[in-house]
Amino acid sequence: MRIRKREWTKQELEEAEFYIASPETYKGKWKSAFEVKRPIHIELGCGKGQFIANLACSHPRINFIGIDLIDTMLGFAKRNVEQIYEEKRKEIDNVILTRCNIEQILTMFDENDKIERIYINFCNPWPRGKHHKKRLTHTRQLELYKTFLQKNGEIHFKTDDENLFLNSIIYFKQAGFEILWKTYDLHSEKIQESIETEHEKMFSEQGIKIKALIARLPK
Repeated sequence: MRIRKREWTKQELEEAEFYIASPETYKGKWKSAFEVKRPIHIELGCGKGQFIANLACSHPRINFIGIDLIDTMLGFAKRNVEQIYEEKRKEIDNVILTRCNIEQILTMFDENDKIERIYINFCNPWPRGKHHKKRLTHTRQLELYKTFLQKNGEIHFKTDDENLFLNSIIYFKQAGFEILWKTYDLHSEKIQESIETEHEKMFSEQGIKIKALIARLPK
């Protein structure tokens, strides 16, 4: 989805204490990027940030990193984080936003970071066969995530695209992940916690069923 550039984005991100412009400087030492050392969860392709803002605000004992490639998206994410934390009257101390090409994710993480959980929500399905390797759940990408995802770490995945979902189940198994849980209709099941993303709300209103799974990297 194309999004129009906003002139305010660069300055606001530079001024935000929870935005890191050069994530590669923290490679192997992301725990030190936060004031308090806690388990780290990341969202790949955080978009406008409503999901990670709500998630981080609700889980103060976990540190979160939201990653996107588009500066304008990160600008909106920054504003959403600020708004949600202000509404809950909480200090922003457990979430960081940063810019990175996820195909080159190993420029910012390595085996010393020991990420506990990865969220992938409504990523580009890249429907044409020749583009499948660009999928964030493709086996090639999963092998990269295994570098920094700790053993027994999890990947939580949501999508509206059935073909992507079915293929992703295969990708996870090929990469050695265990599928702990999956559903072809998320909203028909009683889930204890499921924060709705912007895309999720939009697709659900169109009558499109949301597919989701949790995969674990065995010891």
